[in-house]
Amino acid sequence: MKLLRACLVLLVALCLKPLHAAEVQEFTLRNGMKVLIVEEHKAPVATFQVWYRVGGRDEPMGKSGMSHLLEHMMFKGTSRYGPSEFSQLVQKNGGTDNAYTTKDYTVYFQLFASDRITLSVDLEADRIQNLLIDQKEFLSEKNVVMEERRLRYEDDPQNSLFEEVVATAFKAHPYQRPVIGWMSDIRSIERDDLVRYYKTFYSPENAFIIVVGDVDSKDMAQRIRDAFERIPSGSLAMRAEYQEPEQKGERRLTLKKEAELPAVIAAYHVPNFPHEDSYALDIASLILSGGKSSRLYQSLVYQKKIALGAAADYSGFNLDPYLFFLFATASPGISIEDVEKTLYQEIEHLKRSPPSERELQKAKNQIEASFIMGQDSIYVQARQYGMFEMLGDWRLMERYLEGIQRVTAADVSRVARKYLTEDNRTVGVLIPIRKEKSNEWTEKD
Repeated sequence: MKLLRACLVLLVALCLKPLHAAEVQEFTLRNGMKVLIVEEHKAPVATFQVWYRVGGRDEPMGKSGMSHLLEHMMFKGTSRYGPSEFSQLVQKNGGTDNAYTTKDYTVYFQLFASDRITLSVDLEADRIQNLLIDQKEFLSEKNVVMEERRLRYEDDPQNSLFEEVVATAFKAHPYQRPVIGWMSDIRSIERDDLVRYYKTFYSPENAFIIVVGDVDSKDMAQRIRDAFERIPSGSLAMRAEYQEPEQKGERRLTLKKEAELPAVIAAYHVPNFPHEDSYALDIASLILSGGKSSRLYQSLVYQKKIALGAAADYSGFNLDPYLFFLFATASPGISIEDVEKTLYQEIEHLKRSPPSERELQKAKNQIEASFIMGQDSIYVQARQYGMFEMLGDWRLMERYLEGIQRVTAADVSRVARKYLTEDNRTVGVLIPIRKEKSNEWTEKD
């Protein structure tokens, strides 16, 4: 086992070092747009990604969901390509395309055979500057997004609970708003709102390009310069800075909704990467929830059988401090109060009893292995570069792995004592209700 661990650590070092040195070509266009190109010739494929520094945190009050709605509209036509022609052209050439929006950024990407990847250059250079946002298409897509929200959140009790917990945990920071937006906010967005938002944030100096795959970096760099450097830079959109006030007491909420079983979510305010405590928090989440041998699964699901599922989740890869989560769904016939109490008992156990060397090394191996496996996918490679570049610099990836290696068992218990406290906790409880024939809502017995 020790030999296996040693080999895994060595493999991480061997796999990551070349990618973080000579193989990354980095330059900035005259209009302020940064470009990263990584040659990877293991297969004749490539990915082209454009990352915009705008997400849910940047939306004006009362217009949550605007970033996500704009993401949808980016596929609805420019002065050169009509509605849906973008994706049809990609598919016609054997590629795939998609996009996603987060609280901090929006990403558009394509995957092509390497001899077709230059098509992405023309397509993305077009829609960064020539998006139409046709009124008819806008109204249609707004309805699509509202239906998406209805299905994914309002009709899903656990997702609804998650939204309520996050909204209660934050008082000042826009992280309180869901990326997809509140239904009333989506409904209030007008076409002119989206046009202004597009013109404000979709400009070269507020974006960067990442290309990974079987490409000639010199040729690709020249093609990008020819297509993007002529695009004029705008007024750089300054991102607002937010400071969430310290929480000084537990916050609780109850959500009564049609569901099969009760559930609980607890959220704690924690720092983000690269704060020194972020590494130990990452390890702590895996010790609590890194598979069936983890503490929460073994205690609540396997041994005590009081929960159908129990998990912890932490990601420090946000622009601002976010949350450390605990989740659990009660087994049939078990009170959610007993489940919640047992969750906290496991947290107290982590505070008093540092993880074993085996637990600690397993968590580190899981993180390192995810980076290793990521190297097999050009899409994941590009996403890793983009995520760290969004946080400040793609080279932070090395700092992250070094920080994970420094974490000690004592560090894990220390951050649990520091952050996973009652006064720093927001708790949401889902209470199932059923719909009677009379259409009245009553609590389940």
